[in-house]
Amino acid sequence: MIDENGWCKQAESLLSPNHDSRPAGTRINLIVIHNISLPPRQYGGSFIADLFLNRLDFDAHPYFNQLRALRVSAHFLIRRDGKLIQFVSINDRAWHAGVSDFQGRVQCNDFSVGIEMEGSDHEPFTGLQYTILAELTAALCVRYPITAVTGHEQIAPSRKTDPGPYFDWRRYEKDISALPESRPLSFPKPVTR
Repeated sequence: MIDENGWCKQAESLLSPNHDSRPAGTRINLIVIHNISLPPRQYGGSFIADLFLNRLDFDAHPYFNQLRALRVSAHFLIRRDGKLIQFVSINDRAWHAGVSDFQGRVQCNDFSVGIEMEGSDHEPFTGLQYTILAELTAALCVRYPITAVTGHEQIAPSRKTDPGPYFDWRRYEKDISALPESRPLSFPKPVTR
């Protein structure tokens, strides 16, 4: 359930400073799916949250050095065990998509919800993640005029590859359609490389 302030009651709330206001009159109608793991292909721990909260210890792993200048966030993170964390109110603009274009509309952060799946381009996501993602998507559709779901790779194909080849779009679509509060959504076509 998403409240009128844009917060999911079932999520743990960790407020990221990396957000700002959406442009006035913006219709929030797109969900963008990402994947993230820090360090790459390692799961658990606090590193993802620390990155979104600007408190990552950049000396904790050699990979983190390249992240020093980043100021990023997402609205949600779904851990591999199904835990849901929210960093930014849906009513605000999270900094997740960067330079992006969805069907001719640029600056996808303005009108989208960013959902990070803890994972990588190299292995499947968990069943619990798909369950929580479908339930969250349905809840977002109840509160906002969501019409489409896409991946980061579809809106920034020259820069991004996530959620990657192991993200099961058919399963996600099927899981959503099985929920009583679901509504028809458009889903992406696969990216050809």
